[in-house]
Amino acid sequence: MTVPSTRARRLQSRIAAAVLALFIVVPGLAAAQEKGPKVELADVLGAMVMVRSEIAADARTAGSLGTRRVGSGVVIDAEGLVLTIGYLILEAERTELVIPSGDTVEAKVVGYDHDTGFGLLRAVRPLAVKPMRMGDSSDLAAGNPVVAVSIGPRPITPGIVIARRPYAGYWEYLLEDAILTSPPHPQFGGAALVGVDGLLLGIGSLYINVAAEGQEPLPGNMFVPIDRLKPILADLIESGRSAQPQRPWLGVTTAEAGGRVLVRRVSPGGPAEKAGLKAGDVIVGVGGKRVDGLADFLRKVWGQGGPGAAIPLDVLHLDTGDLAIQRYDVPSISRYDWLKMKRDL
Repeated sequence: MTVPSTRARRLQSRIAAAVLALFIVVPGLAAAQEKGPKVELADVLGAMVMVRSEIAADARTAGSLGTRRVGSGVVIDAEGLVLTIGYLILEAERTELVIPSGDTVEAKVVGYDHDTGFGLLRAVRPLAVKPMRMGDSSDLAAGNPVVAVSIGPRPITPGIVIARRPYAGYWEYLLEDAILTSPPHPQFGGAALVGVDGLLLGIGSLYINVAAEGQEPLPGNMFVPIDRLKPILADLIESGRSAQPQRPWLGVTTAEAGGRVLVRRVSPGGPAEKAGLKAGDVIVGVGGKRVDGLADFLRKVWGQGGPGAAIPLDVLHLDTGDLAIQRYDVPSISRYDWLKMKRDL
């Protein structure tokens, strides 16, 4: 059995203390609020809905994310607008919500943002659900107590913020200010991250190993900060996607190994495959500049321009035994053009 280090034990003690405090605070959530309208625990739970979606078998993401997806969502306005994590509704042909009363309500996809991962739905009729108010995630820091809330048999998980730092995903995703929490919430997809004041601070995305600086990994969750929604919300409602400049997309699924970027898969018919890359290749640089991990790789790729830019990748083909670095100019595209979205995003 592995014995936790002193640092790990101290961190676990901090988590335990924060969880204990939240078990005391959560039943009387309003008592923790010093100003503004009071928020009761019933209000937080009442703003949560179940999100269910059906995706066509030939959708781009059907193989990796499945054709039937279930998670949580948060009602954020009086007109039935629901915020969730985007992969639940990506390429959906049909979506519906199960509200706290148990009723099922059809919903329409409003928008999706690849840069953040947010997805928006709107119910086709009024929900009679009190929306959850958004908070300010900019000051949320390591050590702060939080509550993860979802639909499911265990709807509440009190926890603590372990770190705020960049999170790089294998699907060409980089969130510079991710919220990493522990202990993990089991129904994390689309879960609400709520402060002790009852305000919405983030949306659940992943189950991952998280760690504070110099600490051992701990199981936890990654949440997308709610402040990342505010600048793009109007755009998502109006046109389905953010008006901010789009990033180039290559169609590579990657893993990080020793600071290098290993190609695990290329999207069939995508830019990387058309350029000649394949699974097992190692990307060591972009435009002659060495990459140091997945986050650095993505920043260097995005620094080459928007969709349509030729991305110069420096690649090793380890399967051939040839250790010479080869240059591939990958003609990037927009990921929105690749996906089969029901709404024209």
